[in-house]
Amino acid sequence: MNRILIFALLTLFVAGCTGTKQVTDTLIVADTEFRQLDTMTVSAPVFTEEERYERPDYQETYHRKNDLIHTALDLRFDWSKQHVIGQATLDFKPYFYPMDQLVLDAKGFDIRKVAMVTGGQKRDLKYDYDNLQITIDLGRTYQPNEEYSIFIDYTAKPNELEETVPSDAIQGEKGLYFINPLKEDPDKPMQIWTQGETEYNSCWFPTIDKPNERCTQEMRLTVEDRFRTLSNGLLKSSNKNPDGTRTDYWVMDKPHAPYLFMLTIGEFAVVKDSWNGMPMEYWVEEDYKDVAADIYSNTKEMLTFFSDITGVKYPWQKYSQVVVRDFVSGAMENTTGVIFYEQIQKDARELIDNHNERIVAHELIHHWFGDLVTCESWSNLALNESFANYGEYLWMEHKYGKEEAENHRLSETRGYMNQAKVFKHPLIFFEYDDKEDMFDAHSYNKGGAILHMLRNYIGDDAFFAGWNRYLTENEYTDVEAHELRLAYEDVTGQDLNWFFDQWFFTAGHPNLEYSHEYDELRNEVRVTIEQTQNAEDNAAVYRLPMAIDIYTDTPQAVGQYDQKPTRHNIVVDQRKQTFTFPVNGKPHLVNVDPDKVTLCEKKQMSKDESEYIYQYYTGGFMDRREALEALSASKSDAAKKVMKEAMNDSYWTLRNFALNACTPADDAATLAKLAKNDKHSQVRAGALMMLGETGDAQYISVAKNAIDNELPYACVGAGLDALAKLDKAEALSYATKLENESNADILIAISKMYAETGDTKYMPFFEEKMKGMNNFSVFGFMEGYDALMTQASPEDAMAAIGRLSEVSTDMSQWQWRRLVATRSIFSYRKYLESGLEVVDEATKPKLQGVIDEINKTLEMVRSKETSPRILEFYKQM
Repeated sequence: MNRILIFALLTLFVAGCTGTKQVTDTLIVADTEFRQLDTMTVSAPVFTEEERYERPDYQETYHRKNDLIHTALDLRFDWSKQHVIGQATLDFKPYFYPMDQLVLDAKGFDIRKVAMVTGGQKRDLKYDYDNLQITIDLGRTYQPNEEYSIFIDYTAKPNELEETVPSDAIQGEKGLYFINPLKEDPDKPMQIWTQGETEYNSCWFPTIDKPNERCTQEMRLTVEDRFRTLSNGLLKSSNKNPDGTRTDYWVMDKPHAPYLFMLTIGEFAVVKDSWNGMPMEYWVEEDYKDVAADIYSNTKEMLTFFSDITGVKYPWQKYSQVVVRDFVSGAMENTTGVIFYEQIQKDARELIDNHNERIVAHELIHHWFGDLVTCESWSNLALNESFANYGEYLWMEHKYGKEEAENHRLSETRGYMNQAKVFKHPLIFFEYDDKEDMFDAHSYNKGGAILHMLRNYIGDDAFFAGWNRYLTENEYTDVEAHELRLAYEDVTGQDLNWFFDQWFFTAGHPNLEYSHEYDELRNEVRVTIEQTQNAEDNAAVYRLPMAIDIYTDTPQAVGQYDQKPTRHNIVVDQRKQTFTFPVNGKPHLVNVDPDKVTLCEKKQMSKDESEYIYQYYTGGFMDRREALEALSASKSDAAKKVMKEAMNDSYWTLRNFALNACTPADDAATLAKLAKNDKHSQVRAGALMMLGETGDAQYISVAKNAIDNELPYACVGAGLDALAKLDKAEALSYATKLENESNADILIAISKMYAETGDTKYMPFFEEKMKGMNNFSVFGFMEGYDALMTQASPEDAMAAIGRLSEVSTDMSQWQWRRLVATRSIFSYRKYLESGLEVVDEATKPKLQGVIDEINKTLEMVRSKETSPRILEFYKQM
């Protein structure tokens, strides 16, 4: 499963309310799929003294008593009531012990009939139902391998379930969702879609809703003839009915876990394709039909790549991808039918340098790791998600090279480190409070980093041979982490318990301090590495195989930076160790862990500026990034020279980092060159914005050229931003012409410009555009509106709050639009509250009265909100 940028939204929410600005690290570009786990923070658990000495809860793997073999569903849909009218026939056999009882998950059903099916006849069975599970008396004892069939006639009411606060990756617990069922929003299509992970598919059909269960399936879906349907497996037939409906019959003849069952219903454009004779489909809204293959870019090449690298050909019958409205996650790897949220729907211009390949790769490789081989419990979730996370890296490495992959790995590592500052748990975690807690930066980010370390330790051939053994030995089954270890031990002949114990089953990571000194008398270098991590929430001592590269003068070197390093492979396995190496002169650079493979926090205790300069000119992406960060704060001429030359670095995020560290007035000529000619649109956009900071009118033409001629929206928006700083009147003229654009880059540039005018006549523009923005950029866009509200008369501001509250309380609106409308109300309240500190005593009561009225509005908004996720944000107010 992929994820939504929840933490960033929280940052935007709080920043908008307090008036502070957030600065994006231009070195790392946010993933286009908006994934919250890359920057997530969580609350650290607080334990009483008694709790510290209690045996922790153990989340054991579900005890399988009956084996679900096959599921047959016949479903109709009542859009007005948002009900699923269903009939399910489920085939079972006792797993091992004889059984006379069956327990099924079925949340919030009206059950009309439960029967045993024998020879086509149905015999009613006794059952108990507590609104969560059906406990069925089978009527007699069934022996192992003796199959039986259960029929259930029911109505599922997922929209009437009482929701609890979901995880940061999954924002709803209904399992099945009706979108715009009453056609209240003319601009939103009617749709039905499902989201089963973790155990929510039992909200719309009865099953054993556990990851260590799996079965084949068939599904009959009766819908209005105008709708298309999508489900797992292949469409075997489609028959029109006399009442204007149609029944589609879908069959999945390979077993998979119940949480991977899916259906999607709606009006879509479907672009058909094939891979090695297997059907592929790209499902999008009609407006995006011409760019459907680009939205799911390089899917065919990915199918080949992942088949080759795993040594297992894509194991399913088809591959379909569909975008739906209001999805509760970033994407979901339902077997053969992946669902994505609408933010990946982009036009051709938006897709320039802003593709969806990471999220597409993530969901595709799940069809091996997660679908073909499935974690046996949510404690083992990393066996699904760490592979999907690392699949993104592998695809970027294959398609775009090492630097692109390493930039992605750096972003993922930072995401884990942010979470680890407040809470750490083992990658395989049996003590979670809620299974949803497992969808965090440990299971995803840390897991991917651990796989990268394992690959580096045993080598590529062994690493991918281990993948193949793991997949082929465990296909169509559930697994735990030890099965992965055993596969690698079988391949390599090594005992890898130490690696899995410290990385999979122990919380935390090492903190390392590096230092080195050169002994001229002995002509040797001593490198000291100290592990300083707290042993309470990390391993006391890690075993860390790593390399040290030492650069000294070599006769064969042509230029200053052509020396090849001498690599020394070491193992750090003590709290403090010193390693001694002979050298032929004072080193230019001592580079510990030169490939930056080790997942750790580190401090360089003795590296000086000259070494960082040398590191920049001789290193790969990670080395150059580290060097630039160290040199960016220096005032020396040598460091400034490196930063200036880095504006022409081979990799675009490093160029972006360097240009953001430059002095615009001093480096304007270089900035202008980058703005016009750089290969990457994000660099051109960054250079354009920096040119605006020069205040030099000679660059007006550069900004106008970007607005008039650039294809990427980021460059158009940046050109407009630059022009606003260089010629406000001309920029306002352009802004008026561009008001009808819907792209966020352009609208945010206009937002800043209109906010700076202080003219409240622009407020209706914001209110109108907000209604059509369906991506998270609406948060940045509405900051301009918040600024203008402070310039409005009290009467106009309160009228605006009334309009905003209508959006906030309209549950048919996109939930994040509701949130941003509420944030604007809250922001204005904060503005008034700051006024209490400066107004005279006579004015305070009146001002407090206005604040009280706003508080009443906010309470009303809270009372009408139905989304647990949004209510969590409201707690920040």
